Amino acid sequence: MTTLHITSAFDSGNIEVLSTEGTTARLAIRHDKDSEFLQWFHFRVGGAGIAGQELVLKITGLNGSAYPMGWPNYQARVSEDRQFWGLAQCSWDGSEESGTLTIRYVPQGDLAWFAYFAPYSMERHHDLIADVASAEGVDYRCLGQTLDGQAIDCLEMGEGKTQVWLYARQHPGESMAEWWMEGALEVLADPSDSTGRELRKRCRFHVVPNMNPDGSARGHLRTNAVGVNLNREWATPTAEKSPEVLAVRGAMDETGVDFAMDVHGDEAIPAVFLAGFEGIPSMKDEQKAGYDRFGEILDRRTPDFQRKLGYAIAAPGRANLTMSTNQLAERFGAVSMTLEMPFKDHDEAADPLQAWSPERSAQLGRDCMGALLEWLIEREAK
Repeated sequence: MTTLHITSAFDSGNIEVLSTEGTTARLAIRHDKDSEFLQWFHFRVGGAGIAGQELVLKITGLNGSAYPMGWPNYQARVSEDRQFWGLAQCSWDGSEESGTLTIRYVPQGDLAWFAYFAPYSMERHHDLIADVASAEGVDYRCLGQTLDGQAIDCLEMGEGKTQVWLYARQHPGESMAEWWMEGALEVLADPSDSTGRELRKRCRFHVVPNMNPDGSARGHLRTNAVGVNLNREWATPTAEKSPEVLAVRGAMDETGVDFAMDVHGDEAIPAVFLAGFEGIPSMKDEQKAGYDRFGEILDRRTPDFQRKLGYAIAAPGRANLTMSTNQLAERFGAVSMTLEMPFKDHDEAADPLQAWSPERSAQLGRDCMGALLEWLIEREAK
């Protein structure tokens, strides 16, 4: 009888083993600490002789997850080398054990890793910070510390007057956001990149690749070390509950913000899209026009973006100012936006091998920097 060994005792790991029998396992996702949120999973399956045998992994209790509509038509990610993340065959049954996602996969070897999306480890984060911070013209700032004592890393570059803030992983399980950061930083920190060079002439960039390292390391979907959703803290952040937002917003107050992008992932919508700041009390016509124009440019530049699907737009005066995009637009008059990438796929340009992937996230980061340069040049010409 084959014995499976299933563990999530590592960086960003999350799973509970309910039972195993042969190559079949019943599993459950652990809640974010001090929170009702659950959706992110990341675990390893090993066993002598499992190569060539079908693994049947049933993740149960998902009707109580944060976003149950994220499970239909979703495919789990799997890797045997932790470098390439492909798709594992999945089926969803909302009536089985309070909602069950069944993952089926035949490994080539005796180890396989499964995740909600390709993980972006804290080790890789530190490699990214070290690499970019050592590049010519890049300044490093530690904006503060998290509740677990981790650094809130910020990379700064550029000589221009326009203040641009790019930040990601307020929701730590949205790991595609830091893959996006790799692509954006490849452009911004490379002295030989012509787009980056022109952007640095025009702007001062402030880049926070991971706003929630505690949640990332703990394997959380949406919250920090004490169960707080950082993207509902921007109106009144506190050192006790949300030092991450307090530190980043404080640094923004020092510099001002002209353009800001908050990078996220969406569980249910199979598309890449933007969400704006409609509904803030002080919205100006030119501010909204700037947001709309950026979306038009990005839509033209890449098939991996669209403007038909997205979130409902807030009514005038009804914007939620606890969310960063709304708060920054109201606080600074910035053109701010939330960029959402899918956990499923961008259906207008679907990829049957990987669906939405780290590689496409990074390419979108590069595309967004190209769109930003075009947007800035247009504004200069007015």
